[in-house]
Amino acid sequence: MNVYDFTAETLGGAPVPLGDYRGKVMLIVNTASKCGFTPQYEGLEALWRKYRDRGLVVLGFPCNQFGAQEPGDADEIASFCRLTYDVSFPMMAKVDVNGPRSHPLYAWLKREKGGGLLGPAIKWNFTKFLVDRRGEVVGRFPPTATPASLESAIEAVL
Repeated sequence: MNVYDFTAETLGGAPVPLGDYRGKVMLIVNTASKCGFTPQYEGLEALWRKYRDRGLVVLGFPCNQFGAQEPGDADEIASFCRLTYDVSFPMMAKVDVNGPRSHPLYAWLKREKGGGLLGPAIKWNFTKFLVDRRGEVVGRFPPTATPASLESAIEAVL
């Protein structure tokens, strides 16, 4: 099993087989619009613009499980991302990343790269998973890791 076995839904409701990104490097991030880490959207967009021509895809997955910091609907999330941070990388539909309703992609990501001493659960918004061109998880980064701090890890798999 690898990342290409999953399908996600865009904010607009269209299904996207992650197999569409076969051969690309993916940075998968659970996001929120009202979080202290929300300004990371700017850095994620910068990574996307810098590396997309070399094969990087940034995928944002809004999640409301941490302090109810993503309360909006799809239109509100899309508008916020576009108007506040000029986000142009793919944003997916809001998902759960923990618990019984966890999106299957996130259940798999957590199995592939646990969270260390505290177990596999996602601890907060803006946890980042790096997936290589073969569809395998090669890194998990905490919310405190800025997008810019991931450049060397991204370059290593590009």
